[in-house]
Amino acid sequence: MLDFKAFLVLACAGSSWAAVVRSALPIVDLGYVLQQATINETGQYYNFSNIRYGAAPVGDLRFAAPVPPTTINRTVNDGQTANICPQAGPYWYRIMTSYLGGANITTLGSIAAQVNAAADALTIASVPEPDPRETEDCLFLDVMTPIDAFNGGKKLPVLVWIYGGGFTTGSKTSAGNPASLIAKAKEDAGEGVVFVAINYRLGLFGWLPGSTFAGQGGLPNAGLYDQRLALEWIAANIGRFGGDGSRVTVLGESAGGASIMHQITAFGGAKAPFQKAIMQSPGFSVTPADAKQEAVYNTVLSDAQSLISANITDVSALRALDSKTIAALNFIVVARSNYSSFTFGPVVDGTFAPKLPGVLLEEGKFDSSVEVMTAHNSNEGIIFTSPFLDTEDEFRAGIENQLSTATTDAIDYITDTLYPAVYNGSYSYTNVNQRATLLAAELSFTCNTRYLNTAFSNETYSYYFTVPPGLHGQDVEYTFFNGDTTTLNDGSPVNAATANLLQRYIANFATSECADPNGPGLPYFPVYGNNATVLVIDLAAQGQLAVDGAANGRCAWLQKGLYA
Repeated sequence: MLDFKAFLVLACAGSSWAAVVRSALPIVDLGYVLQQATINETGQYYNFSNIRYGAAPVGDLRFAAPVPPTTINRTVNDGQTANICPQAGPYWYRIMTSYLGGANITTLGSIAAQVNAAADALTIASVPEPDPRETEDCLFLDVMTPIDAFNGGKKLPVLVWIYGGGFTTGSKTSAGNPASLIAKAKEDAGEGVVFVAINYRLGLFGWLPGSTFAGQGGLPNAGLYDQRLALEWIAANIGRFGGDGSRVTVLGESAGGASIMHQITAFGGAKAPFQKAIMQSPGFSVTPADAKQEAVYNTVLSDAQSLISANITDVSALRALDSKTIAALNFIVVARSNYSSFTFGPVVDGTFAPKLPGVLLEEGKFDSSVEVMTAHNSNEGIIFTSPFLDTEDEFRAGIENQLSTATTDAIDYITDTLYPAVYNGSYSYTNVNQRATLLAAELSFTCNTRYLNTAFSNETYSYYFTVPPGLHGQDVEYTFFNGDTTTLNDGSPVNAATANLLQRYIANFATSECADPNGPGLPYFPVYGNNATVLVIDLAAQGQLAVDGAANGRCAWLQKGLYA
């Protein structure tokens, strides 16, 4: 038996060895911080975790533009303290998951009653305890770089992940581990890639809108400015980590994809701080008119007054709230969101987003130098369509609620011409709920990819993800699949061959000089072209091609923003 003294000797030796190992890992001097790597032995890459790219957005910086780090700390930071932005999710998600799980309408009615009652009953004190990583001081990013490239002084292309989550949830690590993407970039004698993932502010912290809010000193679309600062940081600093700041590809799904769409059209066409973009199901709720933005801001203020029992009437009062209280307020406002809504998201603000991205793309007000890949899924809309919607009046009311500033003529055109009540099979729907599902998919997701493809003269690549059931967000599990067959995608294991295919296309697009996803042994991925050709990603024989379903007159009309 090992005596206690011997145990202490071995324990101290082990501790000393760990310290030696840590001290041997590279440290990057950013001027304001010394950032040390950890090592992933399996993937053979360094991970520089939790690098600050922006000062803490607290105090006067709450609801303001982010600023670069202002505090200098020369203590070595090994990145082991992880911060994520305050999170919140709508309670209608609980109804939706039961719906997709097969619950009948009676059961769903009972669940909805319980969910709505629970949301209405929320108080500041009753909000669930948050993830301990949640904090307003969350403007951090991670950098993962291959060991051989870093040690050899190479400058690799860069792949930046911007997460989705309805602009109210998510973090730089929430989608999964990028190890397979990093590995795919080195296959077939590839040079490899430096992977970066960023945080940005969520919910009311990053997306409070409206002219009154702005007039009181708030910044609409603060989350977009966070992303912009992070991307500028990457362009300026990634060379210290083995990356090439002139070869940056941004990759994002849903809210992440929509964020990239807004970055491409930012300020009406300013030069983007990246060269390539992959947008998977870029999605957001269109909010062009100030009246709707004002309604969101007023909801926040009225909820704050009723929940906190204080005279909260402006931005300064919201800034004065402590972090725990305002995080709880954010949780409640998002929890009470109407079905299909997250309450917050990007808006037309006259500056960063002078018009809707689709309109700016049509007007040529975007950075046309960016190389683009787009994607959408086969069943985007069902998650965002209430299972209770089953009458013509409810269909119209839903449109009037979502497009609350649209004229009667515009609503009539949508209901009578674009999505008419024709259920004989001549359209892609045979009942009113399917009709609403198509509208939800096209208005918020699939048409966005069409706007991008046509704006870039159809010289883009686009894939169509149809792995059953083809739900919105389903391809994220495939993008970040790491070979674990217990990883579930809507209850079924991720298909490794399909995931491998998708990851290789992404890696090739990011690393090739000419933004080409094709490579040895891969089914040919053609340019979108004038025929609107998309590559089908499915479980069946790969390499199938199809005509983009978003190449239709409905998307052409919606792009003009005439409902604004």
